[in-house]
Amino acid sequence: MINVQSTTAHGQWTTFDWWPPLGWWPEAARDLLVPGPTASATFVLPPAPSSIHSARSFTAGALTGWGLAELIENMELVVSELATNALRHGMRLEEPLCQRPVHMSLVRHGPLVTSAFTDPGSSVPVLRYPGPLDTGGLGLHIVESLSHRWGWSALAPQGKIVWAVLS
Repeated sequence: MINVQSTTAHGQWTTFDWWPPLGWWPEAARDLLVPGPTASATFVLPPAPSSIHSARSFTAGALTGWGLAELIENMELVVSELATNALRHGMRLEEPLCQRPVHMSLVRHGPLVTSAFTDPGSSVPVLRYPGPLDTGGLGLHIVESLSHRWGWSALAPQGKIVWAVLS
């Protein structure tokens, strides 16, 4: 896949053209960086339920290729939750045939790998505390428990990037 890098007139990344620029790392996790090899891989998820399985397979392949197979199990869980949230809450599902893709990126810095998802949605990811009879609502708790750090940033003119760092 070709990584296309472009910016708006103001130098901000937009939802639909964000790809991890060389050396990208979430600002809120810069203190975690350690020296080591760097790499990145990007995948486009179409708005379809099968995209979750594809994202997991892509993740396993990238981590295996980077010699980080020990991260596969936890990263697949994090990727599943972030991809599900991006597709469920970040897409304009009220539009019958939403064709805007979700971009998924894996960025390696040494033993650390960030999984990042961009989507066009304006909703902010928030940890929920569902009741005992609620179905769902625990996805970000899973992300939080498996990652060193997770967070999100707004993209211009709309949308966001949600990321999680694992090692």
